[in-house]
Amino acid sequence: MPSANTRTFTLFDPQSPFRNAAGIFVLTTLFYFIGAQLRLVESLSMFWPLNGVMAGLFARYAYLNRLHYYAVSYIAMLLYDLITTNWGITSLGINLSNMMFIVIVALLVQRDKRLKNTTPDPVNALRLFNYCLLAALLCALVGAAVSGGVDSRDFWPLVADWFSEQFSTGVLIVPCMLTITWPRFNRAMRADHLMPVVVLIISVVASVAIGGAGALAFPMPALIWCAVRYSLPATCLLTFVTGAVEITLVGNAIITIVATTPITTPMMFSARLGIATMAICPVMVSVSMAAINSLIRQVSLRADYDYLTQVYSRSGLYEALKNSEGKRSSPRLTVMLLDIDYFKSINDNYGHECGDTVLAAFARKVQETVGNEGLVARMGGEEFAVVVNSASAERGYALAERIRTTVEQHPFDWRGQSLFLTVSIGLGSGKSEPSQLTDVFNRLMTEADDYLYRSKKAGRNRTSARMTEIKTAEQNATATEQL
Repeated sequence: MPSANTRTFTLFDPQSPFRNAAGIFVLTTLFYFIGAQLRLVESLSMFWPLNGVMAGLFARYAYLNRLHYYAVSYIAMLLYDLITTNWGITSLGINLSNMMFIVIVALLVQRDKRLKNTTPDPVNALRLFNYCLLAALLCALVGAAVSGGVDSRDFWPLVADWFSEQFSTGVLIVPCMLTITWPRFNRAMRADHLMPVVVLIISVVASVAIGGAGALAFPMPALIWCAVRYSLPATCLLTFVTGAVEITLVGNAIITIVATTPITTPMMFSARLGIATMAICPVMVSVSMAAINSLIRQVSLRADYDYLTQVYSRSGLYEALKNSEGKRSSPRLTVMLLDIDYFKSINDNYGHECGDTVLAAFARKVQETVGNEGLVARMGGEEFAVVVNSASAERGYALAERIRTTVEQHPFDWRGQSLFLTVSIGLGSGKSEPSQLTDVFNRLMTEADDYLYRSKKAGRNRTSARMTEIKTAEQNATATEQL
């Protein structure tokens, strides 16, 4: 499903009822026209996209599930028939069957959303398959019952034809409508990324060239490859296009199921069901991949971030540094090790719940002070690391002092009491090679750890670094000369 930062279609707006009604009317008329143009002489229609499209729209946008919006769609169907056919009163029943499919699928999908069944997974895909099956069956029974005057065939063959038509188009279109987003093109896309699509096109061409009932399954391996390689919306779109093309080719005898016999209603029934059943497989694979990728992201997030403080964990810090190799422009890297002074006394005097609260507040304050200048990570216990790109060692030292004084002056609240902390800091600073960032970091961590020890030994609540030693030596030398 679309993420929060993914652009979606804006044809509808929950605050614009007239705009919604106009959009529904136009889309209903458009896809009714497309389906009518694909109508065969001896059957209802070769491919009927209207019901799947409208069911997907009503299912996707909960605010469209209103009786008056359904009525607009129904009226658009009746007006189209009134202008283009001579069915008369029969049109009321035929289009009622269309609305049954739309309403049943939309309401069942909306029910799933209310029950929080929104995560892409194979069960949800199979459930959608069943919804289309139920809606197509009821639609076929009603449609066949009321259309006897339109078609002279027997009732059950008409039910079979109607059912296969509604079911196949529903299975192909509804998943596409529920997941479709505006395409985003990657300029760095490699040629091999398009290979699944190329193989899919070749498989459809092979279906035409070879023919036979088995030819309908030729695109299956390519669609599975697409499901593994591409996103869920792209897979649903490719599956829909492939299925629609195959149904159209079979209906026009371009794909010959039986070479010696013209296409018949039972053959069309079988072809549609075969294509619909085939379509669910890549969709299920795609939602499985989406669920797996979502789980991997969650596991990665938990591994990369400390649960208590919401800053990087030790492993997450290394991963962030690894990802930034080759992308840095600053000539120097400064690594700070921060240790909260006498933190054990907080746990002893106020309890571990207070200690956890203080740790989380301390991490937020450090992150707020560092901002976008660097990375903050919890290395373990009350020890934190800050990594910054600094133009000079002096700037890194200045930031460390700003962190130290900010923490010293900030009251940390615990159940109405104000607790004040101090922090000891050790710095390591040196030239950084973009391609060897983690190696430089490890070396500077050792240096920072050594100077952290010196800060504690010197009385805590101070920042120690190589540059402070140099300045102290210079000051001592100057004082000696003056004496």
